[in-house]
Order: sequence, then structure tokens, then C-alpha cells
Amino acid sequence: MEEIRWGSIGCGDVMEVKSGPALQNVEHSQLVAVMRREGELAKDFAHRHQVPKWFDQASALVEDPDVNAVYVATPPDTHLQYTRMAALAGKPVYVEKPMANSYAECLEMVRICEQQQVPLFVAYYRRALPRFLKVKQILDEGHLGEIHEVNIQLLQRPKEIDVLGQENWRVSPEISGCGYFCDLGSHIFDLSQFLLGDIIQASGIIANTGGYYPAEDYVETSFTFMNDVQGKGVWNFNADQDLDQTEITGSKGKVSYSHFGEDDVTLMIGMDEEQFKIANPIHIQQPLIQLIVDELRGKGSSPSTGHSAATTNWIMDSVLGRSVKQSE
Repeated sequence: MEEIRWGSIGCGDVMEVKSGPALQNVEHSQLVAVMRREGELAKDFAHRHQVPKWFDQASALVEDPDVNAVYVATPPDTHLQYTRMAALAGKPVYVEKPMANSYAECLEMVRICEQQQVPLFVAYYRRALPRFLKVKQILDEGHLGEIHEVNIQLLQRPKEIDVLGQENWRVSPEISGCGYFCDLGSHIFDLSQFLLGDIIQASGIIANTGGYYPAEDYVETSFTFMNDVQGKGVWNFNADQDLDQTEITGSKGKVSYSHFGEDDVTLMIGMDEEQFKIANPIHIQQPLIQLIVDELRGKGSSPSTGHSAATTNWIMDSVLGRSVKQSE
């Protein structure tokens, strides 16, 4: 594939800044079509972003001969459906995170793409962001010595949309898989595995402390990496403060960073502290999309695949107490 001509199923908020312009800006990449069930909204997006075609049916976009790769930018409950549709049409798939509503659905997505011999990528774009590549460099170069543990804290005050009882698909388990833990926790677990290797055991305690929505708003986890590094984490979306901090501790020091803000990456070795100020790109998915396009052109590889993303869903299912057996 010399030129990647994307068709996007879904053109909501994530497409406005995070991914849509990135699909257009990356070298050898074009956004040639968008689809939304509300056709007028698809038309509006297409006109505002200079996209040549718009549709109100996913099948019409997938079958369009001008589209040779499909981006699935819808909520998780439809990811399996649209991935299957694109794969059966023989077109590579880039799907939003979380990859699906369950580990079982992820495995089916991997299976159908492998059967149809089409690549499957997932939008865990932190694997390509410079600030997290710096964290990986610190770890890979051994600055922390032997890694001992990971401590994750993500605390957020209740959102106004939830306090007011307004519609919010992110906290509707039938659409999103669970609540904000699936939406945000998936990013954190995926990045943790990118930095430290696969997680092989995970468990959790969950609760709904605020009662604003049916999903959990408090999750406490413990987990183990394949190299015996231990991890623990707290996700509290009914907290009295906002805190986003992860610490990785080793025998020589520790590194700390935020997942969703742009706080400095901080390295502590003994009493010596070094801070790295690394901003995110405006279109935050662009570095990963560039790597995906490179792979589709036979000139590189993406660090986020269906296989790596499925493991993240296995972790979340395990934490939430769902009965899952990890595929070999």
C-alpha cells in the first residue's frame, strides 16, 4: 500500500482533534470518508475538515473502493461488529480503545482479522508519545536498577454530567464495558505493559460509592508482571481531589509521571532529582498513526496491535471479577 486512504466509522469528539487531523497530516495518509448514523453530523464533519465523502451507513463506507483502510471510532460495544465488517472486506483496521467490551470479543476480533489476513491495530497511542518513550528509555537503560513495584493513583472528582444524571455512554456498562475504569484504566494498563512487559495476574475490589451511574466508580487493584514486578493501583472517580500519578520504583531510584496530564517526568536517584518537560503533540494520536501507516507501507511496525490490546482487556476483566482464561 503506497497511500493509506482511511474511512472512519464514527466522527465524534475523538475525531475532532485527537485523530481526524492526524489521519490527514501523516505522510502517505488521507482521510477520504467518514460515517455517522446521523448523516447530517457526518456531512458537517466532512465539510469542516475537507473530507471528500460522508455516509450514514457503515457498509457503504467499508465497500467504497476509495477506502483501503478503516478506522473504527465508535464506542466499544460496536468494535467487534465493525472490525468484522472491515476484515471481511479485506481492509486493515485501526480501532479505538478499549478494544472491545470484553476479552472474548477481543479474541474474536483478532481471529477474524488473522483469518482474513488483514492487520489489526488499536489506538493505545501512549506507546508512541515522546514523554512515555522517555520513561521507557529510563527503564531500558537500567537507571532504576532492578524494578520492584509500580504504584498507580488516578483520582478524579465527580463529573458534572454524571452528577446531573445526563446521558453518558462512558459509564453505561452495556456500551463501554464498565465505567471510567475501562475508559481510562485501559490506557494505564496498556502503557504499563509497554514499559514493563505483560501482566500475568490481576485482581481487584470494585465499588459504586457515589451512585451517580450504574458502573463502578472505585477500583482497587493488585497485579503481577511476567518478570515478578508487583503492581497496585487505585482508580477513584468519586474523589475529593484530582490526582494522576504513577511511580515505578527500583533498587536504585524511581520515576514518576502522569498519564493524562503533561506533568514533568521526574527521575529520582538517591537525593538527585531530574525533571523532563515533554509536551504532547496537538493531535495526540499522530505519532502512533504514523507508525501504523509506515507498517501498512512495509516500512516499519506499530507497537499497538490486536494481540497487545487484547491482553489489556483480559486484565480489566480479571480486575472486575469476570471469569476469563487467557489465550496462549
